Amino acid sequence: MLLLFYNKVAKMKIFENPKELMDYTKNLKGSIGFVPTMGALHAGHLSLIKNSIRDNDLTIVSIFINPTQFLPGEDLDKYPRKLEADKKICSLAGVDIVFIPTREKIYSNTEPKVLAPNQKAYILEGLKRPTHFDGVLTVVLKLLNIINPTRAYFGKKDAQQLYLIQNMCRSLFLHVEIVPCEIVREDDGLALSSRNIYLSKEQRKEALNISKSLKLASKAMMKDEFESKNLKKIMRENMKNLDIDYVEIVDRDFNRVDKVTLKQSIILIGAKVGDTRLIDNLWI
Repeated sequence: MLLLFYNKVAKMKIFENPKELMDYTKNLKGSIGFVPTMGALHAGHLSLIKNSIRDNDLTIVSIFINPTQFLPGEDLDKYPRKLEADKKICSLAGVDIVFIPTREKIYSNTEPKVLAPNQKAYILEGLKRPTHFDGVLTVVLKLLNIINPTRAYFGKKDAQQLYLIQNMCRSLFLHVEIVPCEIVREDDGLALSSRNIYLSKEQRKEALNISKSLKLASKAMMKDEFESKNLKKIMRENMKNLDIDYVEIVDRDFNRVDKVTLKQSIILIGAKVGDTRLIDNLWI
């Protein structure tokens, strides 16, 4: 049974100032679980929160739409904002602290640069979104330094992001365990995303071809088809009506592979449905 070392209070605490949060947590004992989010919380976020609550004595959720990971022309201004609903969800889920900083509290005019590794950050998600992962790693590093968690929880749906965060923590010797969490899907198979609300009814039907393509690849592998080029052909054919960014198969270190190896490979898809960009993957 998990030992509770914190003086729990019935009401969830909300912090906006990084220093106040650091001052509050620095003398607490026990394990801290951290779930970073950009808000518009859904069941996928809730699964991360539940894992954190299960594993730790105290759980902190951050809600911060990070401007540095958006490129010009992307959906920063229209990204879903549901702050009051998000706070209610966190409270009902049993979150102890919600951290809601402003941009001015996170960034200054004299920012040092955090650069993602070229070889792994400028492929797939980073190919058409240069500097995106620079922004992701910058904000994650800042949040980890503010919260100093025992464990931080990230979804496997953002597989490349997860890899780069794990790599950063290893390379910079950060004292945090990065916990990968399984993809959560809606009943029809669509991977949960805050951007799903952009989809019209017809677009949502089209988007299902992304997860269906992964299922087709899985069925092909059950029939001993492991050649990457053949699996990618099957998936692309199923998504021929979508605007495909990439269909790729990599190993766990994000090196492209010619053949799938069980328990070592990931199939990744990035595609646009209308103006909405979606990603999905299958960890093999």
